[in-house]
Amino acid sequence: MKTAFITIISISVVIFLVIAITGRMTKTVVVSRTFNAPLETVWTRWNDTESIKQYWGPKNYTAPKIENDFREGGSFLFAMRSPSGETFYNAGKYTQIIPKEKIAATLSFADENGNLIPGSEVKAPGHWPDAVNVTVTFKDVGGKTEVTVQEDGIPALMYILAKMGWQQQMDKFELLVK
Repeated sequence: MKTAFITIISISVVIFLVIAITGRMTKTVVVSRTFNAPLETVWTRWNDTESIKQYWGPKNYTAPKIENDFREGGSFLFAMRSPSGETFYNAGKYTQIIPKEKIAATLSFADENGNLIPGSEVKAPGHWPDAVNVTVTFKDVGGKTEVTVQEDGIPALMYILAKMGWQQQMDKFELLVK
C-alpha cells in the first residue's frame, strides 16, 4: 500500500513537472511555401492592406480590421475573427524591411485600440512572452516565389496550432496570387 502511494505521488510529481516545464518552453514555428507568382506580385500582395484583409488568420477566419503602416519603425494592428464571432487582435512594429527580401517585426496580443496586452494576461495555453519575433523572407525561384515565415517564442503547448494557422494563412494567400 505504501509503495503504491509513493508511486502515485511520484507519477503526479512527474506529470506536474512536465506540464510546468512545457508551459514555459517555447518553440520556433517555420512555414515555407512556393507560390506560382513572381516576386513583385507576392511582395506587393503580402504587404497591401486590402490583401492582408483577405489572407490574415487561419481558414474560415475573417480580418475585420487591418491597420498597416508598412515601413521600418511603422506599426500595425491586425484583427482576426473566428467563425464563432470571437475577435483577436495582434499589434506590432516593423523592425526591418528589405524590399522584396525580408520583413522582421514584433507581434503582440492587443485590444481593439492597439494597446498591447502583456503575455501573462493572455488567455491561451502556455506562457506567452509580451512579444514574439516574426521574420518573413521572400526568394525568387525561377519566376516563382518562396515565402518563409519564422515565428520565435511560441509556447510549446501552442506550437502545432500556430504552425497550422500559418499554413492555413498561406493557403488563403495562395488564392490571391494565382
